[in-house]
Amino acid sequence: MPATQKRAPTKLDNTQTGLIEIRQLDLVFFDIRVLANGIMKTKQILNSILAVLFVFPLMGTFAQQAPNSGSIEVITSFDYPGTGNSTLPQKINERGDVVGVFVSSGVTRAFVRFSDGSFSAPIVDPNDTAGFTEGRGINNSRTVNGDYVGSDGNLHGFVLSSGTFTDYNIPGATNTTLLSINDSGDFTGDFSDSSLIFQAWFSVGGTITSFSVPGALSTFAYERSTQLVVGYYIDSSGIPHGYFRDTSGALHFPIDPSGSTATILFGLNVRNWVVGRYADSSGVTHGLFFVPPNSFFTFDYPGSTFTSLNGINAQGIICGRYIDASGTHGFLARVTGTPPTREAGTEMKAFDSRPLVTPLDPSPSAWGGAMPAR
Repeated sequence: MPATQKRAPTKLDNTQTGLIEIRQLDLVFFDIRVLANGIMKTKQILNSILAVLFVFPLMGTFAQQAPNSGSIEVITSFDYPGTGNSTLPQKINERGDVVGVFVSSGVTRAFVRFSDGSFSAPIVDPNDTAGFTEGRGINNSRTVNGDYVGSDGNLHGFVLSSGTFTDYNIPGATNTTLLSINDSGDFTGDFSDSSLIFQAWFSVGGTITSFSVPGALSTFAYERSTQLVVGYYIDSSGIPHGYFRDTSGALHFPIDPSGSTATILFGLNVRNWVVGRYADSSGVTHGLFFVPPNSFFTFDYPGSTFTSLNGINAQGIICGRYIDASGTHGFLARVTGTPPTREAGTEMKAFDSRPLVTPLDPSPSAWGGAMPAR
């Protein structure tokens, strides 16, 4: 079946309300002006990519809880058709189409879940020789981008439009991933060479801007609006932290609730509502809804100890995943009401743009099990 052809819906919609906490958190930021000059490069580690980041510990110390001014409600859950598939949604467009990844028997394939609930056939890049093709971004024309592993054992970006695959690689890079695409055909992602340091990048009208959080082992750019780029970086201890980059080129980091040992930001919409995930010290992973500069929702899928929010559109529809005893499942949810936007703390600033000099720890544990995370 062609990748653009739909499969029939396999699950009826159901609506339920998950546990939501609205908290104002005291945060400390560093503001760094980073210019796009040069290419920092690293090497692909395939066995690290094949793992999935599941646990982000967070200590339970929070500032005073804010009044309930909004909520996140589950619309439906879904699984890619078949037996034993793990379903990992990645991004959602304004039509309600979701791009994602499903994993079955160690093989990774991309998919699209269309807004009517039907699914595409598995999306496999024709140059994939390792059983690894990821769908990471989708725009309103249903153009999909992502990455695959080729015969050289490295990651390469691809764009799929009207049934045609086109390779996309940063010049001189060993590995290239594409993590989002907008209606103008602009991308975000990361690239590397044998130096084992990944660098974030985004394109506007074909012009590539690269950047890294100073002192980080690697930096990943997951999505861009007209005002912000969001993603995460790995610090010198191998811990992930969120960041955002504003229109002036300033990087704001770390984006961590108090006591967090890891935070990842995956997506944002035109309102600059940001989604991601974190976990507490007991190993329970929570969905994260972030309103810059420092306001948060936390959301748990009902009955699950792992929730990840991966994409959000302008209507406030979120795609994500949860884990239960039967496996890993996708879901859609909606933001209702008005999110909290009151600033919780004073931002600290430092203008330190030292180069990345710390050697990368290539072990899967240092990356939280995935590179970059899904």
